[in-house]
Amino acid sequence: MTTTAHPRFAAAVEELGLGELLPRVRSFPEATRTAAEAAAAIGCGLSQICKSLVFAADGVPVLVLMDGASRVDVERVREELGAGKVSRADAGVVRETTGYAIGGVPPFGHRTRTRVLADRSLLAHDVVWAAAGTPYTVFPIGPGELVAHAGATLVDVREQRA
Repeated sequence: MTTTAHPRFAAAVEELGLGELLPRVRSFPEATRTAAEAAAAIGCGLSQICKSLVFAADGVPVLVLMDGASRVDVERVREELGAGKVSRADAGVVRETTGYAIGGVPPFGHRTRTRVLADRSLLAHDVVWAAAGTPYTVFPIGPGELVAHAGATLVDVREQRA
């Protein structure tokens, strides 16, 4: 099994002083672009996957980190940001903002500085797995460390199940 993170992600991790993460990157022959694919490949629970989702809040990109078993409540994101309108960003905006394609967006190491919200549900685990810049690579990290290095604000923005 190779451990090849995206070069931009590898460089960002080194800049953040997190070089120790790179040997932990795991690469899979099958895509891990969805939370379900990643959890199956890793052999962990769906909620241990950290999804990095880009939304547009009044046209400004914002990254939301969410556990893999939950969905983002866009209305709660809108309220959290005090925005007029929040919608899912399209693939072009995601790549332009982060430097990565959908399915491989890591929680940090992006091309541009964006606001980051992290759902509190991620803290329920000792370790979560996030994309390492490609749809085939993931890495493990403690959720507190993930939130800190992403510069995220902890929020409650997941959809509440009825």
